[in-house]
Amino acid sequence: MSSLDQNRVIVLAVLEMGLTPSEAARRFNVSRQWVHVLMGRYREFGEAGLEPRSRRPSSHPGATSEDMRARITALRAELDAAGLDAGAESISDRLRREGASPPAVSTIWRILRSAQMVVPQPQKRPRSSWHRFEAAQPNQTWQSDFTHWTLAGGTDIEVISWLDDCSRYLLHISAHPRVTGITVTTTFSSTAQTHGYPASTLTDNGMVYTTRFAHGKGGPNAFEYLVKKLGIIQKNGSPYHPQTQGKIERFHQTLKKWLALQPPAGSCRELDEQLAQFQHIYNQERPHRALDRKTPAEVYTSLPKAAPAQPSERHWRVRYDKIDSTGTVSLRYEGAMRHLAIGRAHKGKHVIVLIAGPEVMIANAETGVLLAEHTIDPSKSYQPKK
Repeated sequence: MSSLDQNRVIVLAVLEMGLTPSEAARRFNVSRQWVHVLMGRYREFGEAGLEPRSRRPSSHPGATSEDMRARITALRAELDAAGLDAGAESISDRLRREGASPPAVSTIWRILRSAQMVVPQPQKRPRSSWHRFEAAQPNQTWQSDFTHWTLAGGTDIEVISWLDDCSRYLLHISAHPRVTGITVTTTFSSTAQTHGYPASTLTDNGMVYTTRFAHGKGGPNAFEYLVKKLGIIQKNGSPYHPQTQGKIERFHQTLKKWLALQPPAGSCRELDEQLAQFQHIYNQERPHRALDRKTPAEVYTSLPKAAPAQPSERHWRVRYDKIDSTGTVSLRYEGAMRHLAIGRAHKGKHVIVLIAGPEVMIANAETGVLLAEHTIDPSKSYQPKK
């Protein structure tokens, strides 16, 4: 029996059969109050009053206001247009930073879904199943990698980044025609001058970072020598397993999403300007889910910094040079010119020179392969290599 039919029978039992409300309630297994409600509806509206009614409350004091709903959908559009994360948690953070009291993240998601601004993806792996591996302190591990980007004229450019593992703080980002071993060494050194040396580094097995898969050809490169001299642990991911460097891989996805919505850069210099703008947004303005919705800058500056287990007291400086026709490179040390032997076979090659007091390392500027090491003897002009 439908609800309408049952309501009609209850009313007729009272009106035509002479049952009392209590008797009708017992007969049809309903409450006495419900019988009185039906009788009142019938007297006021007739049979139309016996139609089943919605139990939905007439008012919702806790409902999200129309102004808040409009701001949520507007923020979604703004963040999408800027190439930034536009999920419910990101929108909640933005609202809080604007001084508003946002509704629950689940409510924001429902508002976006009702506005057809998100598509449910039940097939995605739940975040609760993820296993995160991260450093406990800033500067405990720096991750690095490079990715490709295309300029307005179609020229392929490579972008190198250094990212703090603990805080996701973007320590360095720059564009280059090609990332070489020297690019790695110089960007690492300049970043360390600003932020201090890390306790370890984590990269893939690219030749610009390590020559361990070069089958003994050429020996370690300048970057490998430098981190060893500084007491820094060098870690490399397993071959064909980019998940080990997952943070820098995910960062490059975020970077490219943002760059794709910017005016195409016409040169490396213009791209560097865009990268500097993104670096500020990423570090200072963009809360991170893995950081309890804090920004990388907030986390990086709030915790004590790690350092190499056996830190070197020397600070390495970098200079560029060219091997002369005699197979040497000259530099001034303790007021006199010193001529550092490398070998005539390398004459004319461009090199990078790493200097820390009397210790000198000289590497090929194109390949990063170490060509010579010297410990300068102040009593001699000509310095044979080790």
